Amino acid sequence: MSQQLTVIGTGVIGNGWIARALAQGWDVVAFDPAPEAETRTRAFVDNAWSSLDKLGLADGASPQRLRFVASLEEAVEGADLIQENVPERLELKREILAALDAAAAPGTIIGSSTSGFKPTDLQQDCTKAPGRVIVAHPFNPVYLLPLVELVGGEATETAQIEAAQALYQELAMRPLVVRREIEGHIADRLMEALWREALHLVNDGVATTEEIDAAVVYGCGLRWSLMGTFLTFHLAGGEQGMRHMLEQFGPALKLPWTKLEAPELTDELIDKVVEGCEHQAAGRPVAELDRRRDDFLVELLDLVQKYWPEAEGLEGRI
Repeated sequence: MSQQLTVIGTGVIGNGWIARALAQGWDVVAFDPAPEAETRTRAFVDNAWSSLDKLGLADGASPQRLRFVASLEEAVEGADLIQENVPERLELKREILAALDAAAAPGTIIGSSTSGFKPTDLQQDCTKAPGRVIVAHPFNPVYLLPLVELVGGEATETAQIEAAQALYQELAMRPLVVRREIEGHIADRLMEALWREALHLVNDGVATTEEIDAAVVYGCGLRWSLMGTFLTFHLAGGEQGMRHMLEQFGPALKLPWTKLEAPELTDELIDKVVEGCEHQAAGRPVAELDRRRDDFLVELLDLVQKYWPEAEGLEGRI
């Protein structure tokens, strides 16, 4: 019997969940009151499908297994997993999650795609089964990138997180259970740190957006895609590994290089960033850039799987 993913909110992230679930042979029921939401979603899935086909489609996978409905209550009927993707406003998310909690069967996991809010805050207005309302934060493009951060709140029980892990694994994702809830979870906090530094470099005239992206693409990004941050630095210590690296380069952490606070988003800085990105895009539409990125990620994911097979043994955490 096929499983059903219910998706609430069909922006970029919601549509990414839809494409992934369809590719895994799930039925998908979607609700979004925005005009033309269904038209935009079906165009999104069509654009993503060739990349999903290259990765490998599950038996029965088909865009035809997507159905839009007219109400939130209708959307949750028969759901095995519910994914909320409404705009990142806490009061709005609380309102929608409370309605989902009231309408859905009490054992159904409700994941929020929030990139910043803590699950305890999201659970506040839920009265039926608040513990099953968790953070399930993915990464764009959701239909290709396998990481999903799972975070439970004060009302969440271990069994509910374990049930969520199993469901997201069936969607061919790698669930990372975050040990303690914190704003921004794990990956976004890391990305935001780099993003703040990048904005300062542009603002101070040190580099253009293109030069900064080149520094990542041809430098640290290549290593990070295989080894992440800590293992990369472990190798920087030579035969003695991380201990020698910290002894040698640790004092540099005290140097006033980093600017932890983000620069003020002045009109001048915004113009610099926008003009730089438009120059990099070179007039190519977003859909074309999406396909280029997806083709790259499909090949890169194959390489990661080839060179990091030990990730398969980390079921307890990822």
